[in-house]
Amino acid sequence: MLDLLNDLLWGKVLITVLLGIGIWFTLASRFVQFRYFGRMFRILSTKHAFKRDQHGHLSSFQALLLSVAGRVGGGNIAGVAIAITLGGPGAIFWMWMVGLMGMATSYFECTLAQAYKQAEPDGTYRGGPAYYIARGLGGNWKWLATLYSVLLLVTFGFGFTALQSYSIATSFEDAFGISVYYTGIALALIVGLIIFGGVKRIAKVAEVLVPVMALGYLAIALVVLGLNISQLPDVFMLIVRSAFGIEPAIGGGIGAAILMGVKRGLFSNEAGLGSAPNVAAVAYVPHPANQGIVQSFSVFIDTLILCSCTAFIILLSGIYDPATIGNMGGVALTQTALADHVGEWGRLYVSIALLLFGFSTILYNYYLGENSLNFFKEENQTLFNSFRVAIICLVCWGAIMDLGTVFAFADVTMGLLALANLAALALLFKPGLRIMKDYDRQLQSGIETPVFDAAAFSDLNIDPDAWQLEPEDQTIQLSEPRPASLVTAEN
Repeated sequence: MLDLLNDLLWGKVLITVLLGIGIWFTLASRFVQFRYFGRMFRILSTKHAFKRDQHGHLSSFQALLLSVAGRVGGGNIAGVAIAITLGGPGAIFWMWMVGLMGMATSYFECTLAQAYKQAEPDGTYRGGPAYYIARGLGGNWKWLATLYSVLLLVTFGFGFTALQSYSIATSFEDAFGISVYYTGIALALIVGLIIFGGVKRIAKVAEVLVPVMALGYLAIALVVLGLNISQLPDVFMLIVRSAFGIEPAIGGGIGAAILMGVKRGLFSNEAGLGSAPNVAAVAYVPHPANQGIVQSFSVFIDTLILCSCTAFIILLSGIYDPATIGNMGGVALTQTALADHVGEWGRLYVSIALLLFGFSTILYNYYLGENSLNFFKEENQTLFNSFRVAIICLVCWGAIMDLGTVFAFADVTMGLLALANLAALALLFKPGLRIMKDYDRQLQSGIETPVFDAAAFSDLNIDPDAWQLEPEDQTIQLSEPRPASLVTAEN
């Protein structure tokens, strides 16, 4: 039954819906992910990207790093290797396409999460797809918000947490000969120390861990590219030819290339799943579009940079042979390929990278699960502590179990999660476009840092308490804001 559902969801429905919505959002927004690509760097270079308000909300930069911590995981190492094994090099091309279209999807889902965030009694925020469904679509759609929260808890809070623990433990056993039991126990202890400190401690860990792991993996990939620079054009051509069936069929031919590229691309960058908006919503920013732009950059980092690193490490290696590549597992293929480039220590390097990637993803998955629980029962510490204990046990259990069925089940729930979120995004696209136009208009008026006037969007059921900017941020515009009545009338 799980195989049947996976074939239906990933072989037909999601490929059409995911790419269709990505293309729709890209065209309707006038290619927002490309128009604002340079602005991603400008936003992150300003003091506002690192600003935290009086309540200690996450800064825009911290939210970016935390979402990168979640996006960058086993999918970047094992997932890419599996995509090449089953779909051929052409799967990488379709993974890139999913990433580029996914940047637009991520922009809108994270912008909406910011716009519809909810202020908590202690002054902090909560938000994400469940909140923009409930507030943006109204009471008749509360069932969809509830369904989304349940699927998010099951998929990320439980399923993907076990999968990350399994990937880390098996990789360490292969590289260092350390028993999966010891790895599971050690991992559970460290995770427990961090998650009992809440999201702020998780963000502080991510702020140090993510740059180290991402830059470290990028550095080794650049070494590999430098050693094989003359072969790079041939590899690019191999990827493109394979993507369109020009290359002799590998795996399942062009159909398998598209299927694996879309599936592994979504698994890796999560654009459209609605996971990143849960983090994007809690950042302190002057305008929702700010965080939408920043979060679309995290998709670029994940898919266009880090997934490409793994692909080139494999395809440039001497061990890449379509006839025998299927005999290796995902992580083992990447480890063997890097060892072929730089020596046996490359195998250990991949294991350490997978540990850092997987560990950061476990912390991120915990936060998504906590946010799901909060939607049902706000700030219940007994419930949160019970969930934390369950996560610690799950990390131990995941390291030692055969998770074939869990993999299949997580694929199904991830597919359903994507469909629920994509349906909500389609219904809320007009409000998202309106918020984007407000941002565009302020930039065109010469305002370097646009500010969101919640009163101008009162008809959208936005929580005004979540948009009480600090005094210095209310005066950062270079000219007077347009009257709320005028902005509302124009839209």
